[in-house]
Amino acid sequence: MLPTREEILRSVTFKTSRSGGKGGQNVNKVSSKVELIFDLETAVSFNEDEKTLLRSRLENRLDAEGLLHIVSQEDRSQLLNKEKTIVKLIDLLKRSLTVQKKRKPTKIPKAVIEKRLKNKASTAEKKKNRKIIDF
Repeated sequence: MLPTREEILRSVTFKTSRSGGKGGQNVNKVSSKVELIFDLETAVSFNEDEKTLLRSRLENRLDAEGLLHIVSQEDRSQLLNKEKTIVKLIDLLKRSLTVQKKRKPTKIPKAVIEKRLKNKASTAEKKKNRKIIDF
C-alpha cells in the first residue's frame, strides 16, 4: 500500500539550480530547476519487503548510495517544477509497488485446433493444384 504524500515527503530532499532552455535573462537569475532526492533507506513509511521490491524494480535508477534522483526543469516556475517531481515520484513508486497477477495457463479449445488444421489442409491442397501434371 502506498503511503500518503506527506509521509513520502519526509524522506525527500530538494536541490535547486539554474535551468537551461527558454526564459531569456530570467534563466540566468532564477534557480528554477528542481532535483528531488529520495532516500529509500530512511523512508520509514515502507516496510522491509516493500523496500526490497522497490530496490529490485528501481535498481537502474538508483545511484551508488541508493538514492533516487528525479529532475524537472520544464517550467519557468520553481514551484511548478517541484510539484512535477513529486508527482513523478509518487507515480514511480505506485508503479513499482504493484504486483502483477500470475498468469493462469489455459487449454487451447478444440474448435481452434480444428480450424487451424483445416486451414493448413486447404493451403496444402491449393499448392498441390499448382503443380504441372506430366502426361
